[in-house]
Amino acid sequence: MDKLEIRRIIVYLLIAFGFSWAIGLIIYLIGGLADSPPIAPGSPVTWALPLMTLYMLGPALGNIGARLVTREGRHDLWLRPHFKQGWKYWLVAWVLTPLMVLAGGILYFLLSPADLNLGALRGEGLPGVPETAVPGGLVILANIGLAILIAPLINAVPMLGEEFGWRGYLQPKLLPLGERKMYLLVGVIWGVWHWPAIWMGHNYPGQPLLGSLAMIWFTFIVGTFLGWASLRARSVWPAVIGHGALNGTANIWLLFLAGETNPLVGPLVVGLVGGIFFTIAALLIMWKAKN
Repeated sequence: MDKLEIRRIIVYLLIAFGFSWAIGLIIYLIGGLADSPPIAPGSPVTWALPLMTLYMLGPALGNIGARLVTREGRHDLWLRPHFKQGWKYWLVAWVLTPLMVLAGGILYFLLSPADLNLGALRGEGLPGVPETAVPGGLVILANIGLAILIAPLINAVPMLGEEFGWRGYLQPKLLPLGERKMYLLVGVIWGVWHWPAIWMGHNYPGQPLLGSLAMIWFTFIVGTFLGWASLRARSVWPAVIGHGALNGTANIWLLFLAGETNPLVGPLVVGLVGGIFFTIAALLIMWKAKN
């Protein structure tokens, strides 16, 4: 078994968390995610958006910084695609991720049909879509197509900021503990890293405490799936692609909500029901892991 590199892990975490949480503090001081000032007068885009993009760079900077500080060098960056050997894991991450997001939302509405805005399925009340002009079903299909074909590519650069750190550095460093412990620890650490955004109302508005715990569960199940794909492909890119597809479809069910729901439950993938298929995938991976 390889030796656990405690010093490098600590340096990585200090840089990744230090940078991202400092950006989170800046966002909080200028009004938080909800009340951040606009970039330009009358602009709908606030400073929170580019600052959150910077927030996502923390794990990648942790990777680079830890290598510089500990003189590790460029050994085993996990940036080679290894597509010839690992293409099926790219495909699984690319296609299965948005399908699990969408399936979780469908299950939620089957269990709680009162929360489904049936008018939206006919194209009524969809943002930016004239009423009755486009059937809601076509909007869903268009979003699925965009999420599967385009979103992973569009989101690849910002997602690399996270995945180059979590799956490209922390995951291999914790692998000497065994696959199961590695998936669990990476999931917990990734979830805690999100906490400043959760405390400012992201994902679980009005639920700072339970939302913080729910985020750890979410990052564990999604991180296990993405981590498994990257580990098997020996490349960070399946996780980058899968993470991009996840972000591309994560909020689609907001278009079809009849009023407010409990974000801890669903229909979004960060809820327990919305993320149920990632839970199943994660538990299967943990069960079949060698150690």
